[in-house]
Amino acid sequence: MSSAGRVVLAYSGGLDTSCILVWLKEQGYDVICYMADVGQEEDFEEARIKANDLGAIAVEIVDLKKEFVEEFIWPWVQSSSLYEDRYALGTALARPCIARAQVAVAKKYGAKALSHGATGKGNDQIRFELAAYALFPECRIIAPWKIPEFYNRFQGRKCLFEYASENGIPLPVTPKAPWSMDANLMHVSYESGILENPKHFGPKDMYTMTTAPEEAPDTPEILELEFKQGIPVRVKNQTDNTELNDPFFLFRYLNRVGGKHGVGRIDIVENRYIGMKSRGIYETPGGTIIHHAHVDLETFTMDKEMRCLKQYLGAQFTHQVYKGLWFSPEGDYTRECIARSQAAVEGTVYIKLYKGNVMIMGRESPRSLYSQDLVSMDVQGDFDPIDAFGFIKVNALRLQEYYRLRSAEENGAEK
Repeated sequence: MSSAGRVVLAYSGGLDTSCILVWLKEQGYDVICYMADVGQEEDFEEARIKANDLGAIAVEIVDLKKEFVEEFIWPWVQSSSLYEDRYALGTALARPCIARAQVAVAKKYGAKALSHGATGKGNDQIRFELAAYALFPECRIIAPWKIPEFYNRFQGRKCLFEYASENGIPLPVTPKAPWSMDANLMHVSYESGILENPKHFGPKDMYTMTTAPEEAPDTPEILELEFKQGIPVRVKNQTDNTELNDPFFLFRYLNRVGGKHGVGRIDIVENRYIGMKSRGIYETPGGTIIHHAHVDLETFTMDKEMRCLKQYLGAQFTHQVYKGLWFSPEGDYTRECIARSQAAVEGTVYIKLYKGNVMIMGRESPRSLYSQDLVSMDVQGDFDPIDAFGFIKVNALRLQEYYRLRSAEENGAEK
């Protein structure tokens, strides 16, 4: 073992983390490269070979797809939440999943240090490091882009290219896209580069998960999406009878069919936790379909006041995930409460996908609180219309008192 000890580097195989790998070796560390498979399309074996060639003492590629869906995406589905009303948290949900496995790799190899390539301006540094300190309190974090000796040395991409050339690090064979991209099973995000100008339209050739809505098929598809306890358990395509119930394959299928129909694109400016605004473009086809269906079914099966309370918890969930607080007492409590609220969220939602739209066409549930007889304009049912007089009068009391006082104050001011 080297004098500096062992460090587990969250490694992507790209230029930045390859340079960090060699730089860590320069600092005297034995480097274990860790790669998380959270459903992104990536050549892991090529990255393994590259890391070994650059001197990593070990490379761990961990398949996290199943736990990412079941332990992180499904709680998000149950929460019915979107950050700042639009962002489905695809990157933020993956980070605690990735960080937890990184800690496990560190403990396996007896490493006391963890390293990542996140910058000092973004959210990911917070998410990775809070998770690491929660799960591995004695660890040390080595974040090169926050260390002066590193960021003063590598002030631009040109410096990284020069360093790579000097140290035998393979350079990219294709030109770098003028934006940064992060992908996992749930979504793809694009930011930085030409997208930093919020007025600049996202290039048409940028998108990788979804068809442009105007180029999507002219024929819609109808899906049946079945839930139990607020979690998708079955999808059936009425058009071609495709049917799936395994969580990973179900989610992947919804990505594909949703992507084909141009579902799930958003272009937003959001408030980063660290305090600045950033522009991001996201593709979340499967997540968008499930979110719309879940909200519809939840309203159909959940008591009104209970759902109001649950919406508050969903907002708390959103901020906890976005701010990197998955592994926190409030995070544990919020997710447990939300999960309990989903006991009756069971049934099937019928969805039409067409030209970027997710249209709810119908729903049914054995736990429905909807009464056709009670709501019908043609059947009186168990409701006596005369009772509505008293109901309205009681609810009018506070309004009458408010405007009585307001009127008195206005008349007094006029005198």
